[in-house]
Amino acid sequence: MDAVETIALSMGVGWAAGLNLYAAVFMLGLLSTTGNLVLPDELALVGDPLVMGAAALMYCVEFFADKIPGVDTGWDAIHTFVRIPAGAVLAAGAVGDVGEPARLAAGLLGGTLAAGSHFTKAGTRAAVNVSPEPVTNWAASLSEDVAVVGGLWAALYHPWVFLVGLVLFVALVVWLTPKIVRGVRRLFSRRRDAELPAASPNGTRDVMP
Repeated sequence: MDAVETIALSMGVGWAAGLNLYAAVFMLGLLSTTGNLVLPDELALVGDPLVMGAAALMYCVEFFADKIPGVDTGWDAIHTFVRIPAGAVLAAGAVGDVGEPARLAAGLLGGTLAAGSHFTKAGTRAAVNVSPEPVTNWAASLSEDVAVVGGLWAALYHPWVFLVGLVLFVALVVWLTPKIVRGVRRLFSRRRDAELPAASPNGTRDVMP
């Protein structure tokens, strides 16, 4: 792979890990074992049957957990400690044997991208979960799965297209993050106010005996 392809793959796996780590690992392993992709030695481990089997199993678990309102938020919270470091490791491995400074830089950038995609996903899901109907939740989850597959495919076969899209994604995250934070705060504030006892005419809260 040339420099652009290597950068696209490194940043692509970091970004994808933040959305769906298990789908990203399984897809890379599948492409490697079928001969459609030659991975750097540092990343070739994802093509091992044991790793692919574990990724496939966890993807199946996440597929259902990610579509249940409330459960998906808890799942995302737990995976804050999984997706971000895994994104950093995958991104560092994707650059191959180019020296420790370059691998460290790739790991830092990959971990940052994983964090950005992960927190954007988690914040958006927290807002979506306010809706009582499950359709929006399922649509968001399936869209994320499609984005992972499509994004990695673009990173591998159309690296320039992916890198342009990645820049747009980063710009979107920068613009969207404050809005997501404010929206989630308002939702929790409304839920907290709804759970408080109603105020009595004299301005105090009625307390049930």
